[in-house]
Amino acid sequence: MPKVLMIVTAADSLTLADGTSHPTGFWAEELAAPHKVFRDAGVAVDIATPGGVAPTVDPISLDSRGGVSDADADAFRDYLVSIAGDLAKPLALADADATAYDAIFVPGGHGPMADLASDTDLGVLLNEADDRGQLIAALCHGPAALLSAHRPDGTFTFAGRRLTVFTDAEERQGGLGDATPWGAESRLREQGATIDAGQPWTSVVVIDDNLVTGQNPQSSADTARAVLDKLGVTAGETRR
Repeated sequence: MPKVLMIVTAADSLTLADGTSHPTGFWAEELAAPHKVFRDAGVAVDIATPGGVAPTVDPISLDSRGGVSDADADAFRDYLVSIAGDLAKPLALADADATAYDAIFVPGGHGPMADLASDTDLGVLLNEADDRGQLIAALCHGPAALLSAHRPDGTFTFAGRRLTVFTDAEERQGGLGDATPWGAESRLREQGATIDAGQPWTSVVVIDDNLVTGQNPQSSADTARAVLDKLGVTAGETRR
């Protein structure tokens, strides 16, 4: 049975451009929908966070403030409850052995900007995984986690690679707007990544060899299905 290591932010707040603190965490759909796609296909999923801290769901990802319908919010909430045991006791990222898994998957939410983007343990893990050609996937703000990985000479590990990410346009339209401390798209471009940005709020998945990225919450299930395809696993009958 294939196994996926889902690396989730442990942050519950993000310091905004004006220095104030904004509640955040992981985006409900971006963890729940891919996890369900994997589970329905018979893929095992382990969850890891920095320090093994139980992750926090971004509160607005479960109500209309985040553009989420009541029905979808209920479905995501119910699914998160069904895996509450795994969320309560994640692996510590520093103890995770990527060689025990077939793929790494990083959900989004603004949380990864607060911790994963600068996590040294994650940077080491991603470098080792990329050197092996291991499948690495990230969704929405999750690709900000890639910023943790640099080569010994200081160059960005994923410079020159094609990927997508929650775009600066989407950040202005429905994210934190001018309050965001930095744009994930802009920062990745600055580091040398090639960003393939699709239309805002549509499902966009970009595959570059062993790197699979999704642009936004709308891409959640499709990004997971692309991972299954790369693993040679048939997706189950998963619905949002």
